[in-house]
Amino acid sequence: MSFLQSRTHSARQGIGKPVPRAEDARLLVGQGRYSDDVSLPGQAYACLVRSPHAHARIGRIDGAAALAVPGVVAVLTGADAAGDGLGPIPHRPVPANPHEVPLKSRDGAPFFIAPHRPLPVDRARFVGEAVALVIAETPAAARDGAERVRVDWEPLPSVSVTIEAAAAGAPRGWEEATSNVCVDSHAGDAATADAAFARAAHVVRLETWVQRVTGVPMEPRAAVAVYDEESGRHTLYAGSGGSVRIKSDLAATLGVPESAVRVVAREVGGNYGTRNAFYPEFALVAWAAKRLRRPVKWTCERREAFLTDYHARDLVSHAELALDGDGQFLALRGVNTSNVGAHAVSFIPLAKGIAVLPSVYHIAAASLRGRAVLSNTSPTYPYRSAGRPEVMFVIERLIDLAARHHGFDRVELRRRNLVPAGAMPYRNPVGLVYDSGDYAATQDRAVALADWAGFEARRAEARRRGRYRGIGLANYLELNTGAPRERAEITVRPEGRLDVVLGTLSAGQGHETSFAQLLAEWLGVELGDVRLITGDTDVAAVGGGSHSGRSMRLGALVLARASDEIADKGKRLAAWLLEAAPADVDFARRRFVVKGTDRSVDLFEVAAAAERPDAPETLRGPLAGVSDETVSVPSFPFGSAVCEVEVDPETGAVEVVRYTSVDDVGRAVNPLILEGQTHGGIAAGVGQALWERCHYDPETGQMQSATFMDYVVPRADMLPAFTTEISEVPSTSNPLGLRGGGEGGTTPALGAVVNALVDALAELGVEHIEMPATPERVWRAIHDAPGRRYAPVAGAAPPGRGGAGESARATTCSRRAKSNGLGT
Repeated sequence: MSFLQSRTHSARQGIGKPVPRAEDARLLVGQGRYSDDVSLPGQAYACLVRSPHAHARIGRIDGAAALAVPGVVAVLTGADAAGDGLGPIPHRPVPANPHEVPLKSRDGAPFFIAPHRPLPVDRARFVGEAVALVIAETPAAARDGAERVRVDWEPLPSVSVTIEAAAAGAPRGWEEATSNVCVDSHAGDAATADAAFARAAHVVRLETWVQRVTGVPMEPRAAVAVYDEESGRHTLYAGSGGSVRIKSDLAATLGVPESAVRVVAREVGGNYGTRNAFYPEFALVAWAAKRLRRPVKWTCERREAFLTDYHARDLVSHAELALDGDGQFLALRGVNTSNVGAHAVSFIPLAKGIAVLPSVYHIAAASLRGRAVLSNTSPTYPYRSAGRPEVMFVIERLIDLAARHHGFDRVELRRRNLVPAGAMPYRNPVGLVYDSGDYAATQDRAVALADWAGFEARRAEARRRGRYRGIGLANYLELNTGAPRERAEITVRPEGRLDVVLGTLSAGQGHETSFAQLLAEWLGVELGDVRLITGDTDVAAVGGGSHSGRSMRLGALVLARASDEIADKGKRLAAWLLEAAPADVDFARRRFVVKGTDRSVDLFEVAAAAERPDAPETLRGPLAGVSDETVSVPSFPFGSAVCEVEVDPETGAVEVVRYTSVDDVGRAVNPLILEGQTHGGIAAGVGQALWERCHYDPETGQMQSATFMDYVVPRADMLPAFTTEISEVPSTSNPLGLRGGGEGGTTPALGAVVNALVDALAELGVEHIEMPATPERVWRAIHDAPGRRYAPVAGAAPPGRGGAGESARATTCSRRAKSNGLGT
């Protein structure tokens, strides 16, 4: 039986064991090596001159004053880059996985993908876009020089608000395009959906904006580059989601063969998506290093990171759900408009959001339109469950609206419409095929763990304290795909070590521990016997990096097959050593044993024997296994979350007081690490629901949340202790049964938090609150609520005046529904 077929949990530190992370011993005492820790002899330092305008034509760039600053050695512009042949970054934004729902142009026209040059020569298209590069002997001199560069700007009209960018006549960032709409696609069956809406007893609608956020990694980006004239090779030291992709994109941007580029990354201090793509600075330091014939280093400052890190979310959704009189879901229609910023770096959040909008529910028909618009903002990119938190928020809010307006129980309405486990594999109404899952079981377990039945007593107790208390439920579905190719090479060293070369790259997920647990299970070694080697493209030349829940899902697959090779070759070597037939040799727990005897030999002894000159010629050499696989088939993690909040009516402050999550990962390799990833995911989701926002001034395009004084991230004292549990329904699309496990905490959190918040204020007539649900926004909803005067809370302020406020975004109607044009 191969390791792929094995389902045992036998090893003491193997699969399924909650082993503490081995790498923490190194990282917690400062022995990690992050991008900024790399320094090379003779290096110079770079600082970028960035646009103060959201949209402006670039005139003359005068670097004379900068060059007069002591220590400044060069001022480089877009014209210099173009003259040296520096090309645009090859982002490839259109998803290409054959198992996903494709982006199809509604009119057959090609999508507009504008070139993204590291230094533009014509216009700056968002505040913070780099237009010149200053190189100096010290970081301080580089900053001083950058401040003295003079640019003749011609400000142009700009647009940063998503819907305004999509409107006819909006200021265009690209003259080559006829509008800012660069993608206009459709999925589903419009006629069937329209017919279902026509016969529906109930229809609920929601118009909402899921605001823009950014990843705020612990370690800001940094890059160091050196050019070797003798070999003609560029070496770039830069943390990212995957060095192999960075190598490919750097070679294309520089206009050199990939063999002329090496990329190295060690530790990466936080990612979850926004650091996976290629950034202009990577190309600029490599280009400058060759031009200046010395290493060049750039380190991002936090304000630069807020301005120029690729952002995320920023989706406007107009959606409606049709139900029959019994609460059965009939059809779903909607238009999702994604703001991709100034450059089309990725359409994946839009595409995946359209594909999974029906979520875990059986909805017979759907008609969904997806648009991407360019704007004068930083580009957006996949970030922690790309595209899925936004649409899970939409569908879960629609379900709560249906329950409240039409008398259904919120839990039972969901349960009634869940895709049953016996219907798997299941094709949703836009064509995506789910592999496996028991959605009812996870919802039931989450509701039980959260003590939903006892909530009303907690609500009453909160009212006695002058607080509104609410509870919310949200189910979710993930779509894990990502780069399909991964490679592993395992070499058994006679001295008692396994060297494991893998193409993925950790950003703090505990790869050194989890991958070692697999080999402890399959080969019987200790965790400390495994040395994981990643991040250097001269060693790990193939691999897709860490994104879309692919690291363990694909990494484990290639490690299993490479382990099978080692076991097979080792049996033949052991047979030679023990003078037995290979068919009579078994392998388990690091030992090769002749069946029915006490004769055996250790794995590392076999590895040593393989390198003896008298070893069989066909087996001589290092005991190693290699697997290189391309797997495009998705997996679909799923789960349920229950949130409870309390609201202070005097201030509008929202406190998350309980949070429960049940997440299915198919098969848990390390439950302890998975629980930690879930905790981080919940924090990210709650952070977006209540606090986080990249806020651009709609008039000027200036980002007004570019410091930690203005951009609020969740901290430990802002969150309760979480109750989390792992579900394991094996994925039928993965030979090991694995699904992704790092994004589920985030995906349902937006819906769970806002559903709980609206439940807390429902007796006042509040139907919806937009995110982030800041104290001011909540306070206004309370004091503008139509039922405010009828629901006093002890100690509350007098009722305010006004209408329904933001609840006007959620509407409902009964009986025969009229189409409002959504999805057509």
